[in-house]
Amino acid sequence: MRLIFLGTPDFAVPTLERMVEAGFVVPLVVTQADRPKGRGQSVAAPPVKEAAVRLGLPVYQPERIRRPEALERLREVAADGMVVVGYGQIIPQAAIDLAPLGIINVHASLLPKYRGAAPIQWAIVNGETRMGVTTMRIDAGLDTGDMLLKAEIEVGPNENAVEVGKRLAEMGADLLVETMHGLAAGTVAPQKQDHAQATLAPILKKEDGLIDWRLSARAIHNRVRGFQPWPGAYTTFRGQTLHIWESRLVAAEPRVPPGAFESRKPLMAACGAGALELVTVQLEGRKRMAAADFANGQRLTENDKLGDSHR
Repeated sequence: MRLIFLGTPDFAVPTLERMVEAGFVVPLVVTQADRPKGRGQSVAAPPVKEAAVRLGLPVYQPERIRRPEALERLREVAADGMVVVGYGQIIPQAAIDLAPLGIINVHASLLPKYRGAAPIQWAIVNGETRMGVTTMRIDAGLDTGDMLLKAEIEVGPNENAVEVGKRLAEMGADLLVETMHGLAAGTVAPQKQDHAQATLAPILKKEDGLIDWRLSARAIHNRVRGFQPWPGAYTTFRGQTLHIWESRLVAAEPRVPPGAFESRKPLMAACGAGALELVTVQLEGRKRMAAADFANGQRLTENDKLGDSHR
């Protein structure tokens, strides 16, 4: 079976690797263009490109997959089907029509819940304890196509989006191979989504990470876990941005207003309901550090408060 692969992030790499291991012929890997990355803004290849080069697969990086020259390149390959994992662009109907077996997507949610660009992050933010992956046949909508197979996992109370993403990426890779074999054998039956049950997981914005200390400790903890690696959960401290990279729920009812420090050993902040222990933080322009080291270095006073000013 000849399958064009379209993907970009780390999440997509295990699926590409598993396809090659399973014996599928991958005549072309399509990924996003190289982009500036990091503080130095040096141009870096996307993870899927690096994996494809390592596997000896041809790589194509069109600026827009819907442009005529890109569609012509896909047509020339004459593949049986296509596989999409986190490509980052909407696949047009003109591309869907090129694949006799259709275009199969590995989506990191239990559809129809969490359609969109950031399903893992929003599922964790919303406190989901069971998450998973779904293979689906792409149509012209946003993650609205027929579902094929699903697999799910339990999510721990302190697992963050990066950790869950790694587990789901491996699971999705296995599920894709199982799906393609099932389609070839005629043992996988497409199932319509119940659109009434759909929820959205929109692309993340920088401001999503700003902590509102009036929320409950659990809600803030879920944001700390969910908004990784970007935009992170952040607040302000003495007029500077303070990222909170790791937190822990504690059994405590605060005696101070939301955002104020309930204790310094361990470092705990009061929330709208409950208190949150800060474990790992990063002050603007500094490296990540243990919250205890931060507290010692800043010489906290009773007047200090998180979220004391916004830019």
